[in-house]
Amino acid sequence: MTTHTSTASRGGGNSSAPARRPRQSPHRSSGLPDWVVPYVLLLPGLLVIAALLLYPLYQIIDMSFHKVGLAQIKAINPRPAEFVGVDNYTHIFESDLFWPSLRNTILFAAVTVALTLILGTLVGLLLNKLGKKMSMLVIVGIMAAWATPPTAQSVVWKWIFDSDSGVVNWSLNLVPTWLSELVFGVSDWSGHPWFNSTITIYFVFVIMVVWGAFPFIAVSVLAGLKSIPSELYEAAQMDGSGPFTTFRKVTFPLLKPVFSVLMVLSIIWDFKVFTQLYLLGGGTVNRDAFNLSLWSYAEAFSNPPKMGIGAAIAVVLTAILLVITFVYVRQIVKTEDDIR
Repeated sequence: MTTHTSTASRGGGNSSAPARRPRQSPHRSSGLPDWVVPYVLLLPGLLVIAALLLYPLYQIIDMSFHKVGLAQIKAINPRPAEFVGVDNYTHIFESDLFWPSLRNTILFAAVTVALTLILGTLVGLLLNKLGKKMSMLVIVGIMAAWATPPTAQSVVWKWIFDSDSGVVNWSLNLVPTWLSELVFGVSDWSGHPWFNSTITIYFVFVIMVVWGAFPFIAVSVLAGLKSIPSELYEAAQMDGSGPFTTFRKVTFPLLKPVFSVLMVLSIIWDFKVFTQLYLLGGGTVNRDAFNLSLWSYAEAFSNPPKMGIGAAIAVVLTAILLVITFVYVRQIVKTEDDIR
């Protein structure tokens, strides 16, 4: 007796029935043209930016053309602000504080940005040479400084440079008298004030801001160094390239986009520093130490408050930042286009 086995049950042979294709879900169209879809996806983010950034910026610009004081900001029966045109801008440009404040802002930003990038890059290179455990330990240590709030930073550094109980004066008193007299022109540092002079205030100010900012630069540079293939350094070493030449020929060109972004961010941050200078200088007492941010605060919240003038100073500071950033970013784009 012959047993007939179905080919279909064994999965072999040719079947007269056509193979069934897997069902595909129908394409769901949004009904929008393809070029509109990216803008629709970006719309929620743009609305958030408009609510948190653009609208407050519009309010500041609008306020800068009005006379705004206590009568306009009181909770009960506020008076409408008086439109004064460009009088607020005329006032600040004719003020004796404009050019000193602008000078302090630019010089402080130039020195601080340079020192922050140099120190951060050196620390980043050091971290790249350390072992994994030691590198992680150092990163945690320096990031603690970066994560410290500006107010806490100011309190700590003001104590370090305190005239009576500060660590700096105590340390300088340990220097031999003849050496201290030769180098600093001072033999006794007991009670030496660091926050009475504009120069010494900015000296401490620069140290404090660089101390709090370089960890971010160091970690960013370290992340960029990790992306560079080790074969490039091996080839440079075989060609007899030294550390400085290797950095100039290999590391810096490959990390140029990283340095460009860090430069722009550092300029923006250091141009508008306010909290540390306010606390170090004892508020708005020392007018010679004003930068544009502190001057804007002093005008807006002095007695009587002149918020229109304070807003005008803030607009000028924003315009300066936008111009510097635009010129620098344009130069970066032009350089990249030339390379391509």
